[in-house]
Amino acid sequence: MDLNKIKKLVEEHSVCAIDLKYCGIDGKRYHITFPVSRLEAAISDGVAFSGSSLPGMGSIESGDRIIKPDLNTVYVNKTESGNVIEVLGTICDAVTGVGFSKDPRSVANRAQEYMKSTGIADESFWIPELEFYVFEGAEIRNQKYDSGFRLSSGQGKDCLAEGDTDILNMGQQEREVYHINTPFDRYFNIRQQAVNEMEKRGINVKYHHPEVGIAGQQEIETEPSLFPKICDDVLIMKDIVRQSALDYECTATFMPKPIYNEAGSGLHFHIMLRKQGKNVFWKKGNYADLSDEALYFIGGVLKHAPSLTAFCNPSTNSFKRLLPGFYAPVKLFYGLANRCAAIRIPNYLHTEAVKRIEYRPGDATANPYLAMSAILIAGLDGIQNKINPTDNGFGPFDDNVFNWSKQKQDKLKSLPTNLEEALKALQKDNAYLLKNGVFTQELIDTWIELKMKEVNAIANRPHPYEMNLYYNL
Repeated sequence: MDLNKIKKLVEEHSVCAIDLKYCGIDGKRYHITFPVSRLEAAISDGVAFSGSSLPGMGSIESGDRIIKPDLNTVYVNKTESGNVIEVLGTICDAVTGVGFSKDPRSVANRAQEYMKSTGIADESFWIPELEFYVFEGAEIRNQKYDSGFRLSSGQGKDCLAEGDTDILNMGQQEREVYHINTPFDRYFNIRQQAVNEMEKRGINVKYHHPEVGIAGQQEIETEPSLFPKICDDVLIMKDIVRQSALDYECTATFMPKPIYNEAGSGLHFHIMLRKQGKNVFWKKGNYADLSDEALYFIGGVLKHAPSLTAFCNPSTNSFKRLLPGFYAPVKLFYGLANRCAAIRIPNYLHTEAVKRIEYRPGDATANPYLAMSAILIAGLDGIQNKINPTDNGFGPFDDNVFNWSKQKQDKLKSLPTNLEEALKALQKDNAYLLKNGVFTQELIDTWIELKMKEVNAIANRPHPYEMNLYYNL
């Protein structure tokens, strides 16, 4: 979209302001809003801001950055204050105007250019499966002498809000709620409102439904979308879900494991590469009709999975989800239709047009630009170096490995068991990410430093359950 078309939108919709949104290295979205009269200057010069005020984006003495609006992302949004134009921005160096080395959007753009430069593929299509919980209350306390939380949901009889007696007996207890029907599906309207808004924003949704977690777990899955646009879409989806929940006086969380002993929330990625319109992953007659390139891609991802985990599961809470028995993978292997595999080959896709793989460990605390870029680069590394997954002990295994003997299970390679392990793996294995400057060593070092602060913040605080274990010891 060019400036004249935007001016036309401003006039047609009586737009009162431009809301420029961008992503920090931490995966959070930020925004800066300016009058319509500043539009031309913002497009030509960018919008200056202090990178030193954002985590990992610069020091006080060298923190000047600019945000350049991406005119292909313009959207007219209705707010209580009037119509505004939302537009996504890329963080650039204030002097050169080039995408900043630690700007997540720039990383994804560099990953796309690198993929094309290899000659392996010119397009990659992705499908995110976004899982989350909706609660009607989330009381959280973290003080020196008072720490804890209370989550409430009218859908779960064991976690009703204070004063809710459930006199109509609509709360669920000791039953499966996956795809539970209305009227027991308490949060249908929240999901539908969110999906309606996503569709308006050009995000094509495949379906939405209640997930396994009894107290309000949900899932929204998209149709295939091109990288790197899909990275933008994931963050837009999260914003829309949160706002839709708030509109119904609820709150949504993308924490991987907000509830002990209940299903965790993941962010699975379906991936397909194409070259000149042909599916690079397809070869009829091979295992699961996967081409050699697809198998090498799988080999690269699984080989680098421990270091990938630092980007795909970048919270201490992530590893409370990655446990056996909760639909989350912990062992590094691939298999056909196998939901305990780190990489699953969907068994309902039997044509070249739709053949793809699914990487299952990730969760939505990830910065999508960094996580998806890292997965893509790892897979390309597998193709370039012909990393055969079978030769490296990654399967395929089509049965439930958790029914194997412990001795046999122990022979399988595993994901890291905590965030510190994942960060150490990234520190040790990151050369593949540095190809063509997609990631920089500075970005990787900054990421490790930021995430280790989170590790230490959790490690240094007493856990509520420690009171049960040790208070009277």
